[in-house]
Amino acid sequence: MCALLFVLIGQTSGAIASEATAAESAELRVDRTTDGVFLSTSLQFALPELAEDALYKGIPMFFVAEAQVLRHRWYWSDKQVAQATRYLRLSYQPLTRRWRLNTSTVPFANSGLGVVLGQNFDDYNDAMAAVQRIARWKIADASAMESDALHTVNLRFRLDMSQLPRPFQIGAVGQSGWNVLVSRSQRLMPEPAK
Repeated sequence: MCALLFVLIGQTSGAIASEATAAESAELRVDRTTDGVFLSTSLQFALPELAEDALYKGIPMFFVAEAQVLRHRWYWSDKQVAQATRYLRLSYQPLTRRWRLNTSTVPFANSGLGVVLGQNFDDYNDAMAAVQRIARWKIADASAMESDALHTVNLRFRLDMSQLPRPFQIGAVGQSGWNVLVSRSQRLMPEPAK
C-alpha cells in the first residue's frame, strides 16, 4: 500500500495515511476560463525519512505531477479529453548548502536538464513548500472542454522511483518508507446555458 493517498470528490472528504507519512488535506481548485482549465492546490505531506536522508547526501529526488481531465459518459467509461504532466527535480548541494528545484514539462534525461525552470532556496522547508505548491497550472485547452458536459479532474502526485540511482531503486523495493503518492479528484459541473 502506498504511504499516502488522498481522494477528494468536490470538497475535502477524507484521508487515508499509512504509518510512513503524515499528511493534511488542502483544497483542490480548478478554474475554467476562456483560456483553458487551470489547476491550483497545495499538497501537504512530509517527505519520508529515507528520502530526506538521501537528499542531504546529495542524491536528487524526482517528483511527477499528472493531471487528467475526463468527460463523463453514461453509456461507457469516461473519455479522456486532456492530460498534462509536470516533472520536478529537487537537489541539495552540500558544499554551498543550497537547494535547487527544477521544473519541466518533459522527463529529465541523463544528458542534461534541457529546458527547465530553476529555483534556488536556502532552506529545506522553503524548497519543499515550492514542491508542494501548484499554482495556475494549465491542464487543458478551452477547446477540449464541452460546456454542457460533466467533467472530472484527476490529480496524481508521486515520487518517481525510476529516476533514482540503481542501488536506491533496488533497496527501495518493498519498503513503504520511499512511497509518496497523493491522488485527488474534483468534478466540474456543466456551465449554465446562456
